[in-house]
Formats: sequence, structure tokens, C-alpha cells
Amino acid sequence: MAIGRPYDLIIFGASGFTGQYVVEATARVASETDGPRQLTWTVAGRNRTKLEEVLGRAASALGIPELKSKECIICDINDPLSLAAMCQQGSVILNCVGPYRFFGEPVVKACVENGTHCVDISGEPQFLEGMQLKYDYQAAEKGVYIVGSCGFDSIPADMGVLFTRNQLKGTLTAVESFVLIKPGPEGASFHEGTWQSAVHGLSDQDNLRKLRRQFGHKPLPVMGTKLTRRGSVFYSDALNQYAIPFMGSDASVVKRTQRYLHENLKESPVQYGAYAAVGGIGSVILLMVAGFFLWCFTKCKLGRNLLVKYPEFFSFGYFTRQGPTKKQMEGTSFSLTFFGEGYPEDVDPQQGKPSVKICTQVRGPEPGYIATSIAMVQAAVTILWEHKSLPSRGGVYSPGAAFSKTTLIERLNKYGIEFNVISKPEA
Repeated sequence: MAIGRPYDLIIFGASGFTGQYVVEATARVASETDGPRQLTWTVAGRNRTKLEEVLGRAASALGIPELKSKECIICDINDPLSLAAMCQQGSVILNCVGPYRFFGEPVVKACVENGTHCVDISGEPQFLEGMQLKYDYQAAEKGVYIVGSCGFDSIPADMGVLFTRNQLKGTLTAVESFVLIKPGPEGASFHEGTWQSAVHGLSDQDNLRKLRRQFGHKPLPVMGTKLTRRGSVFYSDALNQYAIPFMGSDASVVKRTQRYLHENLKESPVQYGAYAAVGGIGSVILLMVAGFFLWCFTKCKLGRNLLVKYPEFFSFGYFTRQGPTKKQMEGTSFSLTFFGEGYPEDVDPQQGKPSVKICTQVRGPEPGYIATSIAMVQAAVTILWEHKSLPSRGGVYSPGAAFSKTTLIERLNKYGIEFNVISKPEA
């Protein structure tokens, strides 16, 4: 913790739908932390009453009555002075205020200017890569670590690829992952904030391509056989169901990590494809209809406004203003299965086809809010307690780039996001 700062962690946007679960996850960790000392933390947001209500609910849920007496920091995303004052009181900001394309940059800017680390749970590639382009140099000068996508998008995918690589004991050249959401008896749903991010992201693909050209990146070298890109819908024999390309930020985040590891640590880059298992043909038809409407409506302002105004109608009930119920979250879980291929030790990956295969899996509780909260808090704690294992310079990083040399995976395992080998490397 920076000298003179009263808090290790500050949860900004704690009264939001996701923020309330981050509060609970933080309180659990603080009550049993294995760090060098007791973890200090608090909450921040615009409305003191709502912040106090969140602390009260967490106190009741966890049986920790002293949470009710925590001091709250009043801070507004539109008030730079209040953001600066918040940042000056903490070592790491956990930013839960989204959509990040609209509200994320002021927090990043305030953190960099005030020497405060920051993690967020953005699944928005344009925001994530835009912050890297704009603030990486400044963050490096300040020794500040800005690590985005520290939720379900995209810690399971990014750290899962690194876990698979480490288990192969040779050269991992390509990985495909398949996410499967398993609803309970009450079904599954998501909050409208996630829907809004998807709507605006789809409507702005051209600007994302322009942004990426500004980096001037050279193509990463392809090790081994080039990974074949799958179609928009296909049947997976391994999972015995249909699958589609995963629409989240996983692929872009993993590629950023692989680029960093290759260019800075001289590690062999891994090709990656991200997919989502969707079930039978009925689910495929429903998704195709929803996808068609989503694609058409994001092309104009009126369509986007309708999508944002009526999320439940256009998503067939999967995205709602209320978000999932407690029973829905308790019954929902996820698995992310990785199928990797590569070469044994002492075999040149540029000679012949891959001869070794491996299957690993990350699984955990409800992904959108419970697993996301666990991942976000553990990312923040890792920055706090394992500073010497982070990259030697500050900057704007993806999770895998920031945490490849840390014990983040072990921390996640402890709190219910489990990394396992399903089938060991075999020729």
C-alpha cells in the first residue's frame, strides 16, 4: 500500500448490480486474508445511502456486522476532483462503473495521474485497447498497473491458456476453448449493462479496426500448423452439441497477452479460437434469429436506442433491467474447456504437424457476477501482495500479461474458480 493511504482496495460503483457482489467477495477475502497483514478496503460511489445499503446487505449475508460502520467515499464519474480524491486514498481501485466505453476513461486517467493501480471487468475490446494505446506510457512512468478485463471476460480464458501451456511441458501452439453456461432450475439471465456493452460494441466495429491500426503491430509468428477458423455455426463432436464463435472479448484479450509474452519475454505465441457451446438445433435457430435482429438494429441510432430500451424483448428474456435473481445465480455455473495441441520438448514446432494434445478446463459458479467478482478481487489482491512478480514496468496490461508470473491461478482455485487437467498430454 502506498504510504499514507488508508485503504488497500476501493470498490468504485459498489452500489451497482455487479458492485454489490464485488463488495461481498472483498469482505470474504478481507476476513480470511493470507497476506502480510489485514486487508483494508472501502466502497465509493455517488449516493451514500445506496452505499450504506450495500454494506448492510453484505453484513447480513456474511455475518460481519462491522461492515455497516465502514466509511463511504462519495465520488462522481463526472467530477475529476472527486475521482482524484478517491484515488489518493487507495492503492488499487476496483472499477465497477460501466459501460466502460462511456465511463471508464476518467477512472483510468485519475488512477494514472495519482499513482493508483486499477482493475476493471470490461469485456469491451475498444475500451481496453484504447486505454492501452493512450495511457500505457504514462502508467509506466508512474509505476501504475492498469489491468482490464479482470472478470469472466476474460480471466478464465486468458489464464486458462497459460495454465494449458504450463501443463503441456512442451510447446503449445494452438488452443480452442468452449464456454458452457449451465443454468439451474430457475434458468439464467444477465443484467442489461452487459447487453448495452454488446450493442455498442457491435455498432462500432469500424472504429475498433481503425484503433488497432494505430498500434502498428506486426503479425505474430505462427508456430506449428495454422489454426483453422471455424464457421459461424458448427457441431462439436467433443462436446456433442452445436457451437458458435464466442462474442465476448476473450479472443482479443488472449491475443494481447500472447503478443506481450512473445515481444517482451520471447515466449512462443499460442494461436487461439474462442467458442460458445449452445446446445441443440433449437438453440441454434433461436440464436440465429436474435443475432439477425441484433446485427440489423445496431446499424442505426434508432435501432440501437430500441435495443437498449427493450433489452428483455430483443434478447428473449436473457437480459433484464433487474438482472438475475439470487436463486438463478445460485443454480448457475460455467465451464470453459480448452483443447490444445503442440509439440513435445526438444521437437522443433516448425517441423511437421503437432503431435501432442491436451485438454484442460476452468469451471466455477455463476459467471456474470459471482465468478466475475471473485476474479476481480483476486486480481486486485495479486497486484497488492505480489507486486514483485508483476511486469518490471507499470503500464496497461491484459490479465495474462500482468499475472503470468504470479500465483493468481492458485488464488482463484482457493475461492472456487478451479483450473483442472482433463486429459494429460498424449501423442
